[in-house]
Amino acid sequence: MLFGGVSCEQPSSPTPSTPTTDTAPTKSPAVDTAKSSLNRSSASGFSFFDVADIARSLAAQSYRPPVSNLPQELRDLTYAGYQNIQLRAGHDHWRDDGLLFRLAFYHQGMQFDTPVAINEIDEYGQAHPLQFDPADFDYGSLQVNIDLLKDLGFAGFKVLYPVNSALKPDDELASFLGASYFRVIGRGQIYGLSARGLAIDTALPIGEEFPAFREYWIVKPSKSARELEIYALLDSPRAVGAYRFVIRPGVDTIVDVHARIYLRAKVRRLGIAPLTSMFLYGANQPSPTHNYRPEIHDSEGLAIHTGLDEWVWRPLNNPKRLSISTFQMENPRGFGLLQRTRDFGHYEDLDDRYEKRPSLWIEPIGNWGKGDVQLIEIPTPDETNDNIVAFWVPDAQPSRGTPLDIQYRMTWTLDEPSTHTTPLAWVTQTRRSGGELKGPDLVRRGDDSISFIIDFAGPSFAHLPPNATVSADTWCDDNGEIIEHWVRANEATGEHRLMLRVKVKDVSKPVEMRATLTSGRIALSETWSYRLPANEVDAK
Repeated sequence: MLFGGVSCEQPSSPTPSTPTTDTAPTKSPAVDTAKSSLNRSSASGFSFFDVADIARSLAAQSYRPPVSNLPQELRDLTYAGYQNIQLRAGHDHWRDDGLLFRLAFYHQGMQFDTPVAINEIDEYGQAHPLQFDPADFDYGSLQVNIDLLKDLGFAGFKVLYPVNSALKPDDELASFLGASYFRVIGRGQIYGLSARGLAIDTALPIGEEFPAFREYWIVKPSKSARELEIYALLDSPRAVGAYRFVIRPGVDTIVDVHARIYLRAKVRRLGIAPLTSMFLYGANQPSPTHNYRPEIHDSEGLAIHTGLDEWVWRPLNNPKRLSISTFQMENPRGFGLLQRTRDFGHYEDLDDRYEKRPSLWIEPIGNWGKGDVQLIEIPTPDETNDNIVAFWVPDAQPSRGTPLDIQYRMTWTLDEPSTHTTPLAWVTQTRRSGGELKGPDLVRRGDDSISFIIDFAGPSFAHLPPNATVSADTWCDDNGEIIEHWVRANEATGEHRLMLRVKVKDVSKPVEMRATLTSGRIALSETWSYRLPANEVDAK
C-alpha cells in the first residue's frame, strides 16, 4: 500500500474532545490585550500581518485566562433558556447598507461566559469596535436586569447571505461560536459538521486544551462583493494564532484559510485544520436498538488523498472504546469528513435531514511536509455529542518564537465529484451483517464470520473493455482472516459490489482491513480501509 495506517484502541475515553456542536469550553486571553492593538494598521490598512504581529507579541507573554463578566442569572441558563435570547428583527449589522452580507450576533450565556471582541474594518482599512447594546436583543420570558448587561460584549457572530435565493437575504451562511469552532454551508445545505481553528491534545488522558478565537476583525464588503474577509486572533495556554478567512458562498461554499501559529510550549498532539462531526450508527454499524431511522450521522467516512496520489476511504464507527487511527504520509493533497449518502431513504428523518449535511474537504496549499492524518472516534450514546474528530498532525512542531505558517482551502459541499478529482471509483456504501453460507438445500445459514458488502461507483468502470475482469486486492491484519471474497457487477445500479467474509480471532481486539478493486494490474478504485472495533462481533 502507498500509505501507512496505524490504529489503536484505548480502554477508556477521556473527556470528549468536542461537546455538542458549537458548545465547547472557551479559553482565551483577556480581551483588552488585543484591543490595545486595534490602531496598529499597516500602510494600506489593517491586514493579516497586523493580527500576526499581535499573535507573535502575545505568544511571548504568559497566558492570561479571560475573566467572565456574565451575570450569574445568565451563566446558569439551560440550553432552552439560552434560546430565549434572540437578536431583534432588523438589528442585524449592515442591514441598511445595501450589502449582500450582513452580520448577526450571539449573546453571552451558559458556558459562553466571556466576551469576544468583534471589530469592523472600514473602506479605509481602519478598525472600529462593534459595541454591544442589550436593546438589540429580545430576552423572551427571561427576567433580566438590563442594567447589568451594559458593555457585556458578544459571544460570537453569524454571517447572513442569500446563499439559496436572492429572495432569502437572511439565510445563515456561517456561524462562529464557542472556542475556535465555526460552521459553514453552501446552497441547499443545513448545518452539520464543524471546523475549528486548532486542536491541542485531543483525546489524550491529560485532557484537551481548547484554543479560542478571542477577537475578530471583519472587513466590510462593497455592495457588489460576493466574498467576505475575516481575521481572527486565537489564544490558549500553549498556542497563539492569527487567522484569515475568505468566504466565497455558492453551490459549494469555499473558505480559504491562512493561519500563523506560535506555540508557547510544546504540545503532545497538534491538530491542524481540525474537523468535528457525529456518527451514531449507519449501514456499516447498524443501530443496536430498533429505530425507524436507518442511519444517524453528520458524516459517514474519512477520505484522504495522499501525497503519493492514493485515495483512501475510511468508514466511521461509533466504537465501544476510544479509537485512534493514524495515516502517515508526506505532503497530503487533501482529506475530509464526507457525507456521501444523499438519499433521504437512508435516514428517514424529517427534522434533522441528514442527507443535507455538508461534506467538508481540506485541500492543503503548498507542502505540509511529513506527518499524519489522524481520525479519533469516541463512544457516544446519542446524536447530541460530536464524537468524530479528524486533523493533520505535523511531525515537527515549531520552536518557541518561530511561527508555523499553514494555508488550506475548505470546500463545504453536497457534491462528491467536486472533491474526488480522480477517475478512480469510490465507495458508495459499506454494509455489515452476519456471515452466512448457502447450504445444499439452498437455505442460507449463519456462521461465526462477518460479511462486509462494499459498493463502488465511478468513471473507471465505463472505460473497461467488455471482457475485462474486475477483481479485488484485499488485506487483513493478524487478528482476522478473509475466508471469502468476490466482486460482481450490480446491474441494478451500474456499480460494482465487493463482498468480504471475515473471521475474527480475538473479539476483544479490533481488526484492520483494506481492499481495492483492480483489473489486472490496474487499480480501478480508491482504497477501502476499514477498522472493525473491538467487541463488535456480537453486534452482527
